[in-house]
Amino acid sequence: MARELQFDRETALDLALDQFWSHGFNDTSMRDLAARLGVSLSSLYNTFGDKRTMFLAALERYDTQILGRRLDDLERNHPPLEAVRCLFESMAADCAADPVRRGCFLVNTALEMSPHDPDIEREVRAKLGSIEQFFLRTLGTALSRGDLSRDRDPKVMAAQLLAALLGIRVLARANPDPETLDQVVRGALALL
Repeated sequence: MARELQFDRETALDLALDQFWSHGFNDTSMRDLAARLGVSLSSLYNTFGDKRTMFLAALERYDTQILGRRLDDLERNHPPLEAVRCLFESMAADCAADPVRRGCFLVNTALEMSPHDPDIEREVRAKLGSIEQFFLRTLGTALSRGDLSRDRDPKVMAAQLLAALLGIRVLARANPDPETLDQVVRGALALL
């Protein structure tokens, strides 16, 4: 008979996500994860397999619990162009308020892991694609409502907004100055 888990899987993924986000994949060991979760290495291996599998699960957790929820909330509760504005402003505020400058877990993963792991590269592309699709949907709705000029191409704008958002997240790692981030946000929103 299989032994019951000694920890909650979702809580474990939250803690693992925090560990990977703070230290990256390469600077996190399974021992670090076991210590962070307060479980034995064998429990960790039995539940998640290896570190890479746990990292992929943490990346998925980030996508559904943090990024996905934020985009869904903005899209449901704000007019289209306001949703885009709120996303940029909230991301810049998050960056400026982060005392350890962890940045964006997805961007960090793209930079650290995508060049070396095709599976993680596919996951990162898909998750970046979901952000671009958020922009495409909101801009398409704004266009159909007459809130966006007909001469604007939502597909091109969505790609530009994604690049600007990622640029803000990278810039904030080196220079989280709120005034600088605000200027960059205003520049990105001028695309609208």
